[in-house]
Amino acid sequence: MTSSPPSKLRVAAINFLNPAPLMWDFEHPPLAATLAKRYTLHYTQPSLCADELLAARADLGLIPIASLTPDLAIVPGCTIASLNEVRSIQLIVKSPHTLATVKTIAADTASRSSLAYAEILFRKFLHTHPAFLPAAADPIAMLQHADAAILIGDPALLALESREAIEKTVGRCQWHDLAHEWRTRTNLPWVAAVWAVRPEALSQSKAPSTLTPAQVTEDLETSRNHGLLNTEHLVEQWTPRIALPPATIRHYLTTNIHYVLNTDCIRAIELFRQYATELDVLPPLPRLRFL
Repeated sequence: MTSSPPSKLRVAAINFLNPAPLMWDFEHPPLAATLAKRYTLHYTQPSLCADELLAARADLGLIPIASLTPDLAIVPGCTIASLNEVRSIQLIVKSPHTLATVKTIAADTASRSSLAYAEILFRKFLHTHPAFLPAAADPIAMLQHADAAILIGDPALLALESREAIEKTVGRCQWHDLAHEWRTRTNLPWVAAVWAVRPEALSQSKAPSTLTPAQVTEDLETSRNHGLLNTEHLVEQWTPRIALPPATIRHYLTTNIHYVLNTDCIRAIELFRQYATELDVLPPLPRLRFL
């Protein structure tokens, strides 16, 4: 007995600060009710979104670019990227080490892409091979057991706010923004994630209004545009949820994060995957597939 196709597209989303503008219409009136007829949402970790897509437990997901496969199609238009400093990916190096002398790195494993960027930084650009040690996102504990630490997402933003207290415990540190390190070496944006879809899910869907690729793209772009127009509302909503000053949240959403998947971002994804393949960090991705 075969199961019937889902009546809505199943969306795997991420409940972090940086995707908040992308999710605006899904979470706020007046369009949330309309989108709820086409999509059903659940929230998970960035590293698990792609797993859910590939296992057909989700149809559309916001996934790390490290998790793209030939079977998944990128939805044009939206991304989570940075044009210089992203703030939410921090590589903290404990004194007396420098980037060139780091041997061990305690790494938050929440994002596969960020770890791949770090491996590219060390192996391709610095020609070193430090060991990456999986660790919970606790900067003090990480730096007490390794030469450096990688923090990803909201924990990285919180660590920047607590920099003085962290260094008071573990000693002086160098703080490197991984997006900035990538930008200075490639002159391209740092790209973290894109919307990806299982293309067959659209043809199988029994959604009330037939979901075409154009409709999905329009829904996601419109949600992003409305989110960017409502930055102040997002600042108000996130200030009680994360221990950051409103000004920091505002700057992050308007300056640190770039939400438009333009030509430079696409070139950056291609270069990232090329380098990661050359280093055997990720499997080959012969070409990017778009919806």
